[in-house]
Amino acid sequence: MTGPRVLAVANQKGGVGKTTTAINLGTALAAIGETVLLIDLDPQGNASTGLGIPARERPVTTYEVLLDEAELAAAVMKTGVPRLFVAPAGVDLAGAEIELIDEPDRHYRLDKAIKAYARQNPAISYILIDCPPSLSMLTLNAMAAANAVLIPLQCEFFALEGLSQILRTVETIRTRINPDLELQGIVLTMYDGRNNLSRQVAQDVRSHMGDKVYRTAIPRNVRISEAPSHGKPALLYDLKCPGSQAYIRLASEVIQREGLHTERQSA
Repeated sequence: MTGPRVLAVANQKGGVGKTTTAINLGTALAAIGETVLLIDLDPQGNASTGLGIPARERPVTTYEVLLDEAELAAAVMKTGVPRLFVAPAGVDLAGAEIELIDEPDRHYRLDKAIKAYARQNPAISYILIDCPPSLSMLTLNAMAAANAVLIPLQCEFFALEGLSQILRTVETIRTRINPDLELQGIVLTMYDGRNNLSRQVAQDVRSHMGDKVYRTAIPRNVRISEAPSHGKPALLYDLKCPGSQAYIRLASEVIQREGLHTERQSA
């Protein structure tokens, strides 16, 4: 793999476990030996908080990076997880869209920053971007910079409708901004095997999307919900809980898919 693989964790719908997936997938990848940077691109900054970085301790954020006021390296901070780093977000990020609106390179600010960072930090193998739950300038920057998109999808009634929206977005970005953008996969979140609706939604998504859906589904798990309030990923808060174990399996699937991608590219 030449340079880091950049994965945008995205869904236009909120409350689907997007930030939880970004935090815990990043932690799981780091736990199995990868060096990972998580870029928080959501103005709420929940990924930063969930990794133990309080808002008052973020001297440089992705806001300054997007506005070309700082290099990405200046924003990157260590976390409590070995080999996992974070570029935190702040509330100022909400104003970036307006400030960038007239800039000709507005869609490519993050891409430029990531490429410069990757040249200086060749040890980074994965970059995960936690996107806001909307199709905004921030999400467009993430997808312009990404090699692939990972879509968390909650097992609920409107899941397929939300999936069709994000897939259309990915196709639009591929057509207009980033022709190399791929779908890394769809991860089912908040899955409850005892619930008929959960099982039906999972079955429907798998029948529509086939092997684009990861085999691993992330269960509804109270320990995952509790972990952010302690400033820890679930894998540090309770490694043995079903949610943590699921994210470890998901990380293995992501690496496997990336390996298959590399094989196709070199064939």
